[in-house]
Amino acid sequence: MSNRLKTGLILLTIAFLLGCILVQMFTQTLKSEITTLPDGYHNVLIRVPTTFEFCGEQVPLYDEEVKESFDKELYINVFRHSSTSLIIKRSEKFFPIIEQILREEEVPEDMKYIAVIESGLENVRSFAGADGYWQFMEETAKEFDLEISKEVDERFHIEKSTRAACKYLKRSYKKFGNWTLVAASYNRGMGGMNAALRNQNAISYYDVALNNETARYIYRALAFKEIMQHPEKYGFVIPKELRYPPVKYRKIPLDTTINDISALAVKYGMSYKTLKYHNPWLLMNKLTFDKKDIKNKKEYILLVPQNPPMPHSNVLAQESLQMQKMLDSILHEEDTVIDIQDVK
Repeated sequence: MSNRLKTGLILLTIAFLLGCILVQMFTQTLKSEITTLPDGYHNVLIRVPTTFEFCGEQVPLYDEEVKESFDKELYINVFRHSSTSLIIKRSEKFFPIIEQILREEEVPEDMKYIAVIESGLENVRSFAGADGYWQFMEETAKEFDLEISKEVDERFHIEKSTRAACKYLKRSYKKFGNWTLVAASYNRGMGGMNAALRNQNAISYYDVALNNETARYIYRALAFKEIMQHPEKYGFVIPKELRYPPVKYRKIPLDTTINDISALAVKYGMSYKTLKYHNPWLLMNKLTFDKKDIKNKKEYILLVPQNPPMPHSNVLAQESLQMQKMLDSILHEEDTVIDIQDVK
């Protein structure tokens, strides 16, 4: 066998051995990555509870179709992990506000999960034109006393929109006498829900064939109630300190025209962006009161955080000032050295 052939065989053997080593290393790394992923997320056992209530009303889980629909929404929202995690984090900030208003309005606290499935507890806009935490259409919002104008949209006001939602829910309860149907009507409308019941000779949400969105609506609320009441059970281990905390506010009454809200923000030690974040119902950089508003003693309440963050622009301005002082000092020292040399 020639030396060239022997060399080739040796190199081929070395390459083969190196390949085997690399494959083994990659496999070990992959195994390590898999085994170090959070057990709570990948090993979740989803099992529909044996009994469950919504607004104090029993869910008929003896019905396999009902049980399967509940199971489906549990799977969807448990494994939509990032979205559901963020909702759990936001609930720390918004649930106390919503729960207090629901109690005051004598509406079951489980109705807070309607806000969850409507908006994810965010001030979102839908393609259909529904806006805010409770996703009111403009016409319905005005019917329930929410102001909508070029400068103000109270669908984005957590307290006022929750009050308006309570008015809707209580009116619907007078019609149906059943909170599950009330919740479904929030999606389908009172008229649409009533027509479906009448046409199908039913008195229960769980017995009615509905459009896909409304057919899933209550089960989504049930799923979020179960997940948010037992987050660790479904792999959502989010310590309290990592959730978004409630904000402590000063409440500032506004009863006269403000032509520059950004200047008002500066007065209270925050940026215009921060003021808007805490008062998203303000749409423009001004708030106008006409003679009628003043006569009727109309008033808005501005929420000002007790400890607003310093505007970053101020931080940059301070840093820039310090830098300028440092440069002036250096230049002054250089001038002094030059003067001394000139004297010599």
